[in-house]
Amino acid sequence: MQEQQLGAVPTKRELKRQEKLKKKEEKRKKKRALRLIPANRKGKHVMHLMNLLRVFVYPLHYIIYPFKMYGHKKVGKGACIYVGNHYSLWDIAYPAHTTWEGIHYITKESVLHLPVVGYFARKVGAIAVMRDGSDIRALMDAMKALKNGEKVSLYPEGTRNRGDGEEFLPFYSGAALMAIKTQTPIVPIVICNKPRVWHKTHVRVGEPFELTEYYGKKLSQEEYAEADNSIRDRLYELREEHRAEQRAKKENRKRK
Repeated sequence: MQEQQLGAVPTKRELKRQEKLKKKEEKRKKKRALRLIPANRKGKHVMHLMNLLRVFVYPLHYIIYPFKMYGHKKVGKGACIYVGNHYSLWDIAYPAHTTWEGIHYITKESVLHLPVVGYFARKVGAIAVMRDGSDIRALMDAMKALKNGEKVSLYPEGTRNRGDGEEFLPFYSGAALMAIKTQTPIVPIVICNKPRVWHKTHVRVGEPFELTEYYGKKLSQEEYAEADNSIRDRLYELREEHRAEQRAKKENRKRK
């Protein structure tokens, strides 16, 4: 008669460790849970806490890092995807100056676990993504928000650009896919010069545009990459348009 093999019985210590890991995972999922905002009677998705932050925090931003925005009144109500270049934590203020609606910012998951910043990020519906940018859940949550008529903001560089700022960092994929799958307009927003304390930063918001040439098609990874590249090219074009405009104004002042 063969002896029956029995599995090892977990020790109390192992059971306790497993329970601790389970609670930790549940807590992590709770922090990442998507917070959709229903539309009000005017069809706007308002985040009251974000509006409070606009009133009290953003003036502080303006004092430390003064800035001037161009084209920000082009953004209307309803779903859109803000796509911009990235220099500092303060960059999140620029999309917020274009609207009084809520914005779901896509951020690194580690931000949600920070003591103070993480608390507010969770409360205003930030969407967490893994550091390598390959988080499918974050992508799905962002598309749910867009289909709900809300705004999403992301920085495809994935991290702050610590160089001279002339060249953008390589873009992670995702912005084009979201825009195409949900048929949502993209709002390009480019920081035209690297922010410095007490020095004015120029921020240009471009006309919303859609990637209509890709709608309704089964696309390959190469075609999605091509669409992402077109978004990056638009940011470069927008920055050059702004600089050309500023050079022309400077020349006109000299002639006078």
